Amino acid sequence: MAFLSFMLIILVSLFNAGSLEVLNGINPFQSLSDGATLVSKEGSFELGFFSPGNSSKNRYLGIWYKNIPVRTVVWVANRCNPINDSSGLLTINDAGNLALLNQNKSVVWSTRLSKQAKKPKVELLDSGNLVVTEEEDTNPGNSLWQSFDYPTDTLLPGMKYGWDLRTGLNRRLSAWKTWDDPCSSNFTWGIEFDKQLQEFPEIVMRKGTTKFYRSGPWNGQTFSGTPFLKPNPIFDFVFVNNDDEVYFTFYLKNMSVISILVMNETTSTRDRLNWIAKEHRWKTYSTIPRDFCDSYGLCGPNGNCIISDSPICECLEGFSPKSQEQWSSTDWSQGCVRNKPLSCEKDGFLRISGLKLPDTKNSWVNKDMNINECRAKCLSNCSCVAYSNSNISGQGSGCATWFDFLMDIRQVPGGGQDLYIRVPDSLEKENDGGKVKKVVLIVVAAIGGVSGILLLANCLCRRRNLAAYAHCSHFWLEKRTDINEPVTQNGGQDGDLELPLFNFSIISIATDYFSLNNKLGEGGFGPVYRGRLEDGQEIAVKRLSMSSRQGPNEFKNEVKLIAKLQHRNLVKLLGFCIQEEEKLLAWTLQKEGRPFELLDKCLLVSSYNNLDEVLRCIHIGLLCVQQSPTNRPSMSSVVLMLSSQSDLPQPKQPGYFMEMDLPKGDHSSTKPESSSTNYMSMSLLEAR
Repeated sequence: MAFLSFMLIILVSLFNAGSLEVLNGINPFQSLSDGATLVSKEGSFELGFFSPGNSSKNRYLGIWYKNIPVRTVVWVANRCNPINDSSGLLTINDAGNLALLNQNKSVVWSTRLSKQAKKPKVELLDSGNLVVTEEEDTNPGNSLWQSFDYPTDTLLPGMKYGWDLRTGLNRRLSAWKTWDDPCSSNFTWGIEFDKQLQEFPEIVMRKGTTKFYRSGPWNGQTFSGTPFLKPNPIFDFVFVNNDDEVYFTFYLKNMSVISILVMNETTSTRDRLNWIAKEHRWKTYSTIPRDFCDSYGLCGPNGNCIISDSPICECLEGFSPKSQEQWSSTDWSQGCVRNKPLSCEKDGFLRISGLKLPDTKNSWVNKDMNINECRAKCLSNCSCVAYSNSNISGQGSGCATWFDFLMDIRQVPGGGQDLYIRVPDSLEKENDGGKVKKVVLIVVAAIGGVSGILLLANCLCRRRNLAAYAHCSHFWLEKRTDINEPVTQNGGQDGDLELPLFNFSIISIATDYFSLNNKLGEGGFGPVYRGRLEDGQEIAVKRLSMSSRQGPNEFKNEVKLIAKLQHRNLVKLLGFCIQEEEKLLAWTLQKEGRPFELLDKCLLVSSYNNLDEVLRCIHIGLLCVQQSPTNRPSMSSVVLMLSSQSDLPQPKQPGYFMEMDLPKGDHSSTKPESSSTNYMSMSLLEAR
């Protein structure tokens, strides 16, 4: 009888061992002992017992990447309750729950299923998710329990990080205490928000109960303080905020890439790590906190952190340090207080752009209000100190208001959003006046220089594309003994001038596309550049400016005159080039309904929420440069136009069309033929 029992034990053990070699799951008749592992179907992940770091006695049940030579544990079951020997056993109990037993058959760790299982099955998926499902249910998404709901220190692709509001489950990460102790430390990372409003969620790192880092609230596109969270070639990210769930997750675009998010207790950071197979190591892709300004509340209440400044903390406008002595010693913890008290009935607001919005602890949100209604809402409550759009998608929507003080604000390079801060009415008027003065100065400057600025921008863009580099240019070349022979490199001769006619592309290449490094100087009629032709001939290029106002005939006459002059102190004329350019104006874009093409892409993004103001400024600028001075508005009218929303008259043709080249007819014509042909001149001279 004893012999039969012994044989039965052997057979059961052989059955268990054999099944683990071919299956990626276990059932109630199987168990996983220390030394055996459970492998996902495609061999991506492995479940088993391990000892971290230098620890040899403490054994933990965990999941790690199977095909990475550096064992990287991404999930631990019994984090703070290790087994002191190799007697650990993972089984399925009578209730269908996973149970981890030690030598005394005591339960070290177990699961709690969402409902009673009839025929439970344990499976390790290729996502790294350990799931308990019904054996007859082929959909792994219908799990009764999953390890993804209980993350440790690592966020894997597809793992939800946040709240299940239906069950109250809070999925948050916590770092290992040390590199050889996986027990949860007090360094945690989770999503926090007002559970009653279920709005304005943000990511918060804590050390114990103290806030350590805050991402800024979700604004419909990203978290306001995390400009680096944007479309990229490695992963897509998703943020869900509805009645059932509030969570963040990410998915890899290329499954051959391995990328994870890990909490690091040693550095007090959350790191994104990418596995570099050739180097056999993990490489840091991004880290938060990024800099000192990411430290929670560094500048105190009503302070603003600007990482590029020194010192990095400053008070918001209308505020000053609560303790000047401490502030001067770089202790900014007490923050700033108002210079003048609010009057409530006669207050105004200052707009500050590019900010990580303040801590949402003392905030209120209404997603159905627009920005004007939000202002009125804040103004009607004497305790309201600031407001903003809660969602910046599209034209912006929703209303967020803050009360008491504003904590943990920072300037976000290349990101952030607008915040309207409550100030005394007098301060708002001062700033509005200043803004109007600045805009007036810009418009006044535009009257004299808008064409030059647009031309310069056009030139810089065209340097990138030689084919589009179509400036009118004239070049003069040394008159050689073989001048009557064909000039193959430049496109022939001009019969009228009896000098080689060079293509613009030849001259562009010779001067390295008019590189500033080749610029020799500049006179009243344009700059001079050093160049070298393909045959090695050194040349000097005189490029006449637009402001010379020369037409083609005047230029040719000048070339003839210089070609005939002979003197030992004069450089010899080598050749010339004339090339026309039909300008697409500052004016054509406005007529064709494409005024935003006037803006640089980065300026278009930063002005996304103020496009109406941009359109109005362009319109007013065109009114100020009309052909006839009598049609141009006075400065008092410009100020009124900028400070109101009144209808604007339609601008007529700008005055920087060259009069001699304009087609006959009314200057205010809106026909396409009204664009002018302008000329620039260049000369090639023998370099000495």
